[in-house]
Amino acid sequence: MQKVRKGVITVAGLGTRFLPATKAMPKEMLPVLDKPVVQYIVEEMAASGITEIIFVTSSQKRAIEDHFDRDRDYEAYLERQGKLDRIQSLIDLNKKVRFFYTRQSEPLGNGHALLCAREFIGDEPFAFSDGDSIIDAKTPVIAQLLDIFYKKKSSIIGVQKIESKEEMQKYGNVYGKPLGKGLYRVSEFREKPTLEHVSPHGLIVGGMRYILTSDIWNILQEQGTGKDGEIWLADAAHTLAKKKKFFAYEYEGEYFDTGNKLALLKTAIHFAEKEGLL
Repeated sequence: MQKVRKGVITVAGLGTRFLPATKAMPKEMLPVLDKPVVQYIVEEMAASGITEIIFVTSSQKRAIEDHFDRDRDYEAYLERQGKLDRIQSLIDLNKKVRFFYTRQSEPLGNGHALLCAREFIGDEPFAFSDGDSIIDAKTPVIAQLLDIFYKKKSSIIGVQKIESKEEMQKYGNVYGKPLGKGLYRVSEFREKPTLEHVSPHGLIVGGMRYILTSDIWNILQEQGTGKDGEIWLADAAHTLAKKKKFFAYEYEGEYFDTGNKLALLKTAIHFAEKEGLL
């Protein structure tokens, strides 16, 4: 099995829930303490052995490119001031990861955004994440998924198990056969099902972490539009699970959705407590 070395992060969303802050600033660049949301995701991929990351962006997202680019003059200034340690994490990331960018010309869903990275990925297996979910885990979730991927040699998604059926209606649900130790053979994906049709095992898509094989490309290319007239990765994953083995793993870690104001605040409080600031 080919080593997974590439990752895709989709950051093309408009971030209207955070207006007016996101009129000029990408939502993925909103800070959680001293780092933007998307940097946490990049660090997770880098710590999992991913060495090339492509961002699928849109207009008004230039700040993401600038953030991960090195500014030697600025670094020299900070070093003279004795403050270089404040951006050392970014310098370290640039030594581990090469960054690439492509644009999604129209907001046609995360499946369409992923297709924009097809030429970059080629036939290799790859890691995928959205740009606004942070998972605090001792072992990076991407690394947890890769460990199983190399054993099973099939696509896999990270899932969480929750008890409340009412809460499950707010998420994509995953259905399948338990294989033990948090692993499932996926049979179906459903987006925000009704109460009577939620996953019997309590499995939700928490954090949108995938390791995908090249089998996903033709499915995405050929599938029609789904909800809201857009192309969705979950629909393609559902189709792939009907054709080939597809696994779900109940990862170890705490998932934080930063897609709304209250969730972003709760995320910041969590990391502030973790760093002993509260």
